[in-house]
Parts: sequence; C-alpha cells; structure tokens
Amino acid sequence: MEIGLSSAVFYPEVNTEDTLEIIKKLGFNTCEVFINSFLECEDGFVDKLLRKKHELNIDINSVHALSSLFEPFLFDPYKRRRDEMLLLFEKICKTGSKLGASYYTFHGMKYKDFSCIDRELAVEVYKKIAYIAGENNIKLAQENVSWCMSSDIDYLSFIKDKSIDNLFFTFDIKQAYKANKEPKEYIRVMGNKLVNFHINDRDEDHVCLLPLDGTVNYKEIFYELDNVNYDGNLIIEVYRNNFFSYNEISDCKKKLEKFL
Repeated sequence: MEIGLSSAVFYPEVNTEDTLEIIKKLGFNTCEVFINSFLECEDGFVDKLLRKKHELNIDINSVHALSSLFEPFLFDPYKRRRDEMLLLFEKICKTGSKLGASYYTFHGMKYKDFSCIDRELAVEVYKKIAYIAGENNIKLAQENVSWCMSSDIDYLSFIKDKSIDNLFFTFDIKQAYKANKEPKEYIRVMGNKLVNFHINDRDEDHVCLLPLDGTVNYKEIFYELDNVNYDGNLIIEVYRNNFFSYNEISDCKKKLEKFL
C-alpha cells in the first residue's frame, strides 16, 4: 500500500503536464492523473506526459476525467448520444492505457430514484464500457459520488451482483459523507472489488480537508479495509482550497505514513 496524490488537487491553477514534477518534488512516487481537457488525450500531449512519467520515475495508478461532460450520457436512452459518448470514453481509456494506468476512476450516471432507472440498459452499458476498458488493459473502477447513482448503496449492490467482467470500485471518503453515508457502508458493498481509494478528511465545518486534519475515524475505516483485504494505494484527493501551501501536502503524507 503506497500513498499517492491526485493531480486534481492542483486544479485549476496548474496544467496537467506540470503536475507530475510537483507531485514528485512533494515526495510521492505514485499518482492519479486527472484529464482536464480532451486536448490532453491527443497523442502529442500524452507522449509528453509519458516522457515526464519516465523521467521522474513516477507511477500512474489511475486516470480520472472531466466526467460530467460525457459519462452521464453513456446511459442516455437516446442510442446515438450513447454511441457518441462511448467514443469519448474510449479516448480516456486509451490515454490511461498509454500512460500505464491500472484504473479508470468512473463517476457515471447522475442521481435519480433507483426505482426510475432502466436497469436493463444500465447493465448493458456497464458491460460495454467495462469491455472497452479491458480492451485497453485498464480496469473500470466505479467511484461512489454524492451527485451520481453510485451514491446509492442499493445501486452499487445491484451492479456488483451482476458480476460484470472488469468492473471494480473506487472509494472516496468525502463523497461518502457528502451523501450522508458512513464510509463502512460503501466499503462493505464494494468488498474485494475495491481497487482504488481516495483518502481525505472532513469536520463539521468543512466537507473536505487533507487527511488527518479533521474528524474522520481512520481506525474504523482501515479496519473495514482489512476485512475486504484491500491492498491497493491510498490516493490523497482534496480540493485546491483545502490547503495554503504545497508543504502541507508533503507533511500530510508523512503523517499518514506514521499513522499507517
């Protein structure tokens, strides 16, 4: 288990291609790369990012994308729109594969009452996108997100019970609390399909903080992780307004290492 950092923590101040060097200087050897623009999926840009990865000897654990622009529409009832969004999804998969990422952190469908969704279509889409991800040697990792269907425990149980090949999970602490759920509820559902973990903190006044700066009960969370035999990385993912200086991030990593 290694502690990594998401390039999303620098959004929108730092261009994606410049984040790897900062991440390395802060003492991290693994990261999640957030693709902030479809331009960043073009071959020339990806080649540049890949060179930096090799120069810095840094591992790219996972890729994330500007999901709200296309991922919800992968489940749209209008087939032509779904097909168009699949092309964008595949573009992110190819980018992740070229960068050597293991996982695609996926948001997916926007929230609605679970009883109102077309379950047959949802399963059909998951099978298709999980297959496309697999074709690109990357695992699809559905994240629990407060404004998405994945915030619904029953929904996550439903898709997990379908035993879809190459469908896994990413867990995010802040998103659990934003959905008014306890982290352990999600971890138990995700079980041995949990492959990626976004670690952060919170308190009564802040929805997100750097790890160990708030009131989250990490001992309880790591107990649940042990129960599902989680052996993946811990990726620090917070918002840019959750820290003043980069030194706070490197200090956070040291505190986490000591805690572990």
